[in-house]
Amino acid sequence: MRLTICLAAVTLAFATTTPVEAKPSKAPAFQLMETTWLFTDPKGVKVRESIDAKGNYISNSRAGKHLDHGTAVMKGEKACFTSAMDKEGEVCWTTKSVKVGQSMTTTSDKGEKLKVTRVKYMPLKMPK
Repeated sequence: MRLTICLAAVTLAFATTTPVEAKPSKAPAFQLMETTWLFTDPKGVKVRESIDAKGNYISNSRAGKHLDHGTAVMKGEKACFTSAMDKEGEVCWTTKSVKVGQSMTTTSDKGEKLKVTRVKYMPLKMPK
């Protein structure tokens, strides 16, 4: 009996100290919060858009004119924006994980394409 208990203790000790083979982790989901993007809109306006930690976005022209603001949320792998300035409702865009300095082409649910470049996060403020 004592031998069985000792063997069980040794087996348990060995099992808890043996490294477990690590499973490859999934890449983290695309994160929209606290990101800033540069793009040229369909009208040719150069835009800087930032999304804060609470999911509020502000879009300004790079010249400083306020263009839009509202809320942004991730739904699956799409970034969905709802403007507080129009009645268009929610508009969702495809995403992929990009680092600061990288670009991607995103497509809206309506088929619009836009090349966006991620830049260092820069909080934007609403104009007064």
